[in-house]
Amino acid sequence: MPLVQGSTAPKFTLPHAVFTGLASPTRGSTETCVWRFSLNPGSEPVIHSLTREEIFVALSGAALATVDGVEHHVTAGDALVVPAGVPFGMGNPHNEPFEAVAVFPVGGQAAMPNADPFTPPWAA
Repeated sequence: MPLVQGSTAPKFTLPHAVFTGLASPTRGSTETCVWRFSLNPGSEPVIHSLTREEIFVALSGAALATVDGVEHHVTAGDALVVPAGVPFGMGNPHNEPFEAVAVFPVGGQAAMPNADPFTPPWAA
């Protein structure tokens, strides 16, 4: 399946964000997952860690990311590289949505504090 159309890609909605699954093993990719990420205004960061590096490319709006205890202001045109194994969260203290594309290796997982790693559904 070489083409996943954004208009028909699966959407996964959480209270603070919407994830649009573009590339993943269930959508034809074998090495790299890609999804579009929209973070609602006023969203607080959800601290978690990753088993593999994740990269966010900001498309519009702004967000405040915390990576291993250090805050980073992320705006359109920026790329945020999140190393594996460090606490990470992204919030949106602004009045407009934050939009980004995320890239994550197939097989990578997320883990909430004191919980087992899991594969997010948009990366499955």
